[in-house]
Amino acid sequence: MKLNEELSRIAKEYPDKAAFIYHNEETSYREFESQVERFASGLKKLGYQKGDHIALISWNSPLYVVAFYGLLRMGAVIIPVKPILTANEIKYILKDGNVKAVITANEILGSFAEIAEQLLAVNHYIISGTDIPLVDDHLSSKVKLFSQVIEEGSLEFEATYLDEEDTSLILYTSGTTGKPKGTMLSYQNLYVNARSTADYLAFNRYDRVISVLPMVHVFSIGASFCGPLLKGATLLIMDKFSPTEVFHIAKEHQATIFAGVPTMYNYLLQTAKKHPAYQDNFSRIRLCLSGGAAIPLAILNEFESTFHVTITEGYGLSEVAPVAYNPVDCPPKPGSIGKSVPQIECKVVDPAGKEVMTGEVGELIVKGPAVMKGYYQLPEETAKALQDGWLHTGDLVRMDENGYYYIMDRIKDVIIVGGYNVFPREVEEVLNEHPQVVEAAVVGVPHEEKGEVTMGFVAVNGVVTEETLIDFCKKSLAKFKVPDRIEFLDELPKNATGKVIKKDLVAMGMERRGSVEKVV
Repeated sequence: MKLNEELSRIAKEYPDKAAFIYHNEETSYREFESQVERFASGLKKLGYQKGDHIALISWNSPLYVVAFYGLLRMGAVIIPVKPILTANEIKYILKDGNVKAVITANEILGSFAEIAEQLLAVNHYIISGTDIPLVDDHLSSKVKLFSQVIEEGSLEFEATYLDEEDTSLILYTSGTTGKPKGTMLSYQNLYVNARSTADYLAFNRYDRVISVLPMVHVFSIGASFCGPLLKGATLLIMDKFSPTEVFHIAKEHQATIFAGVPTMYNYLLQTAKKHPAYQDNFSRIRLCLSGGAAIPLAILNEFESTFHVTITEGYGLSEVAPVAYNPVDCPPKPGSIGKSVPQIECKVVDPAGKEVMTGEVGELIVKGPAVMKGYYQLPEETAKALQDGWLHTGDLVRMDENGYYYIMDRIKDVIIVGGYNVFPREVEEVLNEHPQVVEAAVVGVPHEEKGEVTMGFVAVNGVVTEETLIDFCKKSLAKFKVPDRIEFLDELPKNATGKVIKKDLVAMGMERRGSVEKVV
């Protein structure tokens, strides 16, 4: 609701300013506003109305940006879906989310060939491009071009009344445990996310933001999509992440802000090590934002010294974002996710729900206008997560005397070795300090005597042995925290947002160690 009101205001105030640039083609705020209006009108002419569930399945692109705002304007409930999912994974979300239409990229349409007949509720597939590709008759009869919908719309679209508590978005979790859950966000949730991020991080209309985080991700909505647009900034849209392309765009378009996940920072750093000339391409960057997972301190420190720019860490999740950021008016605390942002109240509690002392570890619970409405059609799951208005995040943190929070680990990821708690992140930080280690992850695997033992997985640059890395860990960690075994991979398995998929590593670890070997 308010996002669209702000877009209309900025389009009147700065009509000729570039809202976004994609493949060197600029779209002004005036053009952007017109396309949004026409697309909303075109959807209404197709028979869609307020409350209809419409899926948006695309890489970052002008289609995504225009469709997202157009759907909000006509009051549809947006269901963003990661385009890298398999056909069966997409089918599950579309069925569970009661989707009536799909907006997608031309090249993705073929994925629906095998599942379209099972999606009887889907009336249209609205695609990018200028031609409808050859697909079977059942599918082709439902296909419309995105450009057609815009052309058939008008600028006299009558705005739909929307309450700020109406559902605007259903974000499906990555499904790291069980089936994905649909996180329902209201118009207020969405606006608070974007506004809090933009205000707290002091975005402005002169900023040029590299928008490479997948727009399906809640971190992107605030940091590199809706948040910057609220301030009249320009998005430099990248459909997919490529370190060399990021450097090219940063230099070519004089980017001022980069938002990424730790994996992206690692790839940028490794690329710049091989090609030192790229270090100058970030010379205009004034702000680097990191979220989605904790960034290893070794990578953070080396990146900052290489590019002479500070990385500001923050924290949020699909259910509420942002929760915390390091303030931009003072140096961030390395390893900290910062302080809670305005309007967000945080507590650190023990398993009984009692607040712990400063410096002690407990679960982070959150309250405020950014907290989700609940999980779609899952009242029991909603009741577990939301208790007396407080969202239980499942993340273990500690808070220092200055109000800065430090993520220790997910509750479910804590490893219990012979009765002692091991936080995987602590072991990962040590492994990442080794000069040959490019990335590292640590998981717990079953053990017949100790319950669990730690197992490390690393990707390395150069030659290093398992024994060397274990000895390296012994210098900094208590014996029960040292990895029982370390496996070498070319690359750690990750989801669409670059987060390591630890359940895959657990399965791999159990298979490789026979799950019950005796520790020497």
